[in-house]
Amino acid sequence: MVAFKGIWTKDFWRAVSGEFLATLIFVLLGLGSTINWGAAERGTPSPPADLVLISLCFGLSIATMAQCFGHISGGHINPAVTAAMLVTRKISLAKAVFYVLAQCLGAVVGAAVLSLVTPSAVSGGLGVTMVRKPRTRARFRRESGPPGLDIRCTHGWMYSRESSCALHITLTALHLCAFFSHKVNPKISVGHALVVELLITFQLVFTIFATCDPKRTDLGGSASLSIGLAVVIGHLFAIPYTGASMNPARSLGPALVTLNFSDHWVYWIGPVLGAILAAGLYEYLYCPDPEVKQQRLQQSFHKDPSGIYREVGVGGGAYEGDQSPRLTVKPSSSEQTAEEKKGFVELPVEAMSSV
Repeated sequence: MVAFKGIWTKDFWRAVSGEFLATLIFVLLGLGSTINWGAAERGTPSPPADLVLISLCFGLSIATMAQCFGHISGGHINPAVTAAMLVTRKISLAKAVFYVLAQCLGAVVGAAVLSLVTPSAVSGGLGVTMVRKPRTRARFRRESGPPGLDIRCTHGWMYSRESSCALHITLTALHLCAFFSHKVNPKISVGHALVVELLITFQLVFTIFATCDPKRTDLGGSASLSIGLAVVIGHLFAIPYTGASMNPARSLGPALVTLNFSDHWVYWIGPVLGAILAAGLYEYLYCPDPEVKQQRLQQSFHKDPSGIYREVGVGGGAYEGDQSPRLTVKPSSSEQTAEEKKGFVELPVEAMSSV
């Protein structure tokens, strides 16, 4: 395929490996901020998650990775961002495919490393984003002794102080023999979660396109920091709603490590749709590229020796004769004469639909 023609180059694989490493570090650091270390103390209630800590850690991590790897791979670190770049034709299909694969693999490795270095008593769900809590299936295993009282719970097992009876609890997303199933936030439905993920990813990708626009001359400060602050804002708003993913790879990593895919599709469809919508609106409505317009104009029109623009025919030549309808279109300032500046140059009517 033509789209995969240039994949066997050092620059291509350097960029792909950069996406892998950047996503690995980002997921490792971001998920690490969700670990509830207060859960290790028995007999005391676990403190609530620190939303500011989590938001700042994710935002500053993405800002740092974008600054470190932006010149290597573009610093996408997010399949939704890669999808937005693909639909606006800023990267090739081959690069988009390999970027997404590298990002997902990096996220899984990052979550796995965090799981290995974190004590099981506090690792919990490892920062899994979900709309509903996973269903649980309980299996009893009696070793010896009479049934006991005062059962205490540690990660994965519940032990009795007066006997050696143990109850092993396996968390899973889909089991028919479930004891219970309920949502993290009973007021949030899957549809609500989808819209929230779409909105927060929209503002993130719109920020990326706006701060990295080469056509702008009014930009100052750090684009990476602006993107990081957009991630912080999204987390501060959406953690109580959906856990604030904005990044399908960030959700895939801990979900695969913990085998918890409860409503996982929400964290792919929502961010990808939000990213594509933001990219399309910015690129084609709010800040269209004048060079693209000029190229399309040159492909649609031909300037004859007399200085009149005519529509280009199917075969590549201009339509001959002066019988075609004309429409006045102002030429570029470099091609205007003193007399032409007072009026307009005539162009065919049919050409306007292609501009």
